[in-house]
This record gives sequence, structure tokens and C-alpha cells, in this order.
Amino acid sequence: MSQEEIRKTESTSRSNGLRKWLIGAGVVLLAFLLGFVPMWLSNRQLSGDLQTKEIELRRSRISNTLSSATIYARRGEYEIARQSTSSFFTEVRSEIDKGDAGVLNPQERAGLGTVMTERDEIITLLSRSDPSSAERLSNLYVAYEAVAGKK
Repeated sequence: MSQEEIRKTESTSRSNGLRKWLIGAGVVLLAFLLGFVPMWLSNRQLSGDLQTKEIELRRSRISNTLSSATIYARRGEYEIARQSTSSFFTEVRSEIDKGDAGVLNPQERAGLGTVMTERDEIITLLSRSDPSSAERLSNLYVAYEAVAGKK
């Protein structure tokens, strides 16, 4: 065998080796993508579901804060009711201020403006331990649920 034939053989074997290596790398990449893509799609779906559930949870917490304040006022525990009512108004104001990034849609934000006007009166009644505050809180709860209630 001549030098030229030896070089061609070595070149061909290197070319075959490189080709085998590229095919192997391609197979590994394909296997990775076959595992990665379904997991990525699943993660994306679950992230969307999680965001939806977090919004529902936030809405429920706001509603529960007001309902617990109403129950405490009915039981005559006005200080706890006042604190819960104050938390409710703070949370609602925070969600209104967030705009579209919050859990409230534009119609709810507009409707809750009327609910927010009763803030000072109700908190004052609660701080004075006025029994009429329980009725006012009940009415506030009904108004809140009418505006931003369960969907």
C-alpha cells in the first residue's frame, strides 16, 4: 500500500469516526429533547394553574377576612373585629392600587370604590364597641360579595 492509500484510509476512518460521533451526539440531543419538551409543556401548564389558584386564594382570603370581622362583631369582640376590618380595607386598597396586576378586574375595582367609602365609619363604630357595627359589617359583606363575590 502506498502512502496515499494509507492517508485516504486514515482520512476515511477519521471521517467515519467523526460521522459516528455526530450521529451519537444527535441521538443524545434528540433523547434529551424527547424528555425535555413534554416536561416543559407540563411545567408551563402547571404554572398557569398555580397562578389561577393563587388568585382564587387571594380573593378568598380577602373575603374571609371580612366575614371573620363580621362574626367577631356579632360575638361582641369588637377589637378583633376592628383589626380584621382594617386588614380587609387595607387588602382591598392594595388590590385596587395594583390595577390589572391585582386579583380584581376593572368592574370590581370600580364597584369596590363604594365599599371603601364606609371604611372610617365602620372602624369608628367598632372602636367604640357599638353593637350596630355588626349590622353594618354584615351589610358591607353583602355589598362586597355582590361586587367581587364568587365567580
